[in-house]
Amino acid sequence: MPGRRWAGALAAAVTASVLSLTGLAGQAQAADINNVKNGGYESGLSNWTCSAGSGTTVSSPVHSGSAALKATPAGQDFAQCSQSVAVKPNSTYTLSAWVQGAYTYIGASGTGTTDVSTWTPNTTWTQLSTTFTTGASTTSVTVWTHGWYGQPAYFADDVSVFGPDGGGGGDPAPTVPATPAGLAVSSTTSSSVSLAWNAVSGATGYNVYQGGSKVQAVTGSSATVSGLTASTAYSFQVSATNSAGESAKSSAVTGTTTASGGGGGGGTVPAHAVTGYWQNFNNGATVQKISAVQSQYDIIAVAFADATSTPGAVSFTLDSAGLGGYTVDQFKADIKAKQAAGKKVIISIGGQNGTISVSDSTSATNFANSVYSLMQTYGFDGVDIDLENGLNATYMSQALRSLSAKAGSSLVITMAPQTIDMQSTSNSYFQTALNIKDILTVVNMQYYNSGSMLGCDGKVYSQGSVDFLTALACIQLQGGLDPSQVGLGLPASTSGAGSGYVSPTIVNNALDCLTKLTNCGSFKPSKAYPALRGAMTWSTNWDASAGNAWSNAVGPHVHSL
Repeated sequence: MPGRRWAGALAAAVTASVLSLTGLAGQAQAADINNVKNGGYESGLSNWTCSAGSGTTVSSPVHSGSAALKATPAGQDFAQCSQSVAVKPNSTYTLSAWVQGAYTYIGASGTGTTDVSTWTPNTTWTQLSTTFTTGASTTSVTVWTHGWYGQPAYFADDVSVFGPDGGGGGDPAPTVPATPAGLAVSSTTSSSVSLAWNAVSGATGYNVYQGGSKVQAVTGSSATVSGLTASTAYSFQVSATNSAGESAKSSAVTGTTTASGGGGGGGTVPAHAVTGYWQNFNNGATVQKISAVQSQYDIIAVAFADATSTPGAVSFTLDSAGLGGYTVDQFKADIKAKQAAGKKVIISIGGQNGTISVSDSTSATNFANSVYSLMQTYGFDGVDIDLENGLNATYMSQALRSLSAKAGSSLVITMAPQTIDMQSTSNSYFQTALNIKDILTVVNMQYYNSGSMLGCDGKVYSQGSVDFLTALACIQLQGGLDPSQVGLGLPASTSGAGSGYVSPTIVNNALDCLTKLTNCGSFKPSKAYPALRGAMTWSTNWDASAGNAWSNAVGPHVHSL
């Protein structure tokens, strides 16, 4: 939350890169070949050169085969790995690669005409593709991948430059993959069916069919089909794809959605609610006791729990000294008083510096047990997931379901992903939210400390506008979350975040746009979502520092929706 890692400095470059996307090229001609050598990194880094020793090959994660490139930016080096590729003059080529990692780029330089590049922020395998035309005397080009300054390692696999044979040799063209086997229904909700199947050698993607019609294209061997009707049976098939074509469809399976339950857990949380983070530390904002939190807040998230030496487990220590002598007994009594007034008080896990990792069954069990112990000790009503350093959808979902089994239907579960975490249902945060939809209270995405992002209409929006809030919320609303599970997270003041603060008027206009189709900007949703849950802010302390201007304006508006 405070001082979060953010990509705001990249906003202009990111926007320009997105706007320069040329889209996927058509099918390669019969005489075309892949002119890249060792494009799948099966021979290590042979034929590739990586800046400052930034690259290596790994056996996991890979997109296909047994190896992929891993390159790590450091200091002023953004981990560029390149290869000189032989080409023919006056010819058109399609450059593509499968990549994953924050801000991963591919491009071609020395084309003799217009050099090209494209990028993606996705942290799951994503195919990038662009085309270029060589000049009249161009016989070689440099193709490259790179990450971005200050970002984690990126991965690349199956790099290709398809076009006329440049005479330098290259990797053989792929063959059409085999039909996927083992298709099965892995889970269902009232509005979604999750599928899994066996990976196919040589496949670079999979198409998912519902009732014979294609509904999704994914890169991994699982998918969740959302937007379905409750208590209804659906038929599904999958096929495998690569640049050579598409396999036959698999045998069909039937998935039946569960009975409708609307939004998930949360007991008596108001239909339209305001969430605020309460700081268990002094960073210059107003120091508060829980009792002093403005009454407009329906959910108070105590920030933050701490990691322990036990994998997955968390603890909590009240910062009595930093909070002016606030005692544990006072803290517990204040929580009870808020609950008596109809409020929910939950413990938040993570934050900018949170290092909690839930990556296997043991750590999932430790997480559930330790959070439940904190609930019993302090009286917390639930948990907020605010992990900003990675999340494993499988085991976090397991942990939260285990916690739900212990705490019961009154458990409040909230999430606060960054904008980049909710760009696609294939992202781990989004997948976790869908996995626990039946027990999830609300996802309050952080619409701040963000670079430019894609809206549900495929257009690029910059933070600080009504359109940024509504077009990005639309992704969640169309991606399978119930409207009651979607909230807008904004800073309470300019001091509450590095960037992205908007006035309460803009927040309220966005709420009106999403719930009533009024006060919209240039983007207008295809329909109204009157059950939208509400809004969130970082933090109640920064709000108090600004005279509670945020909650005094946004709170009544949310409660009147």
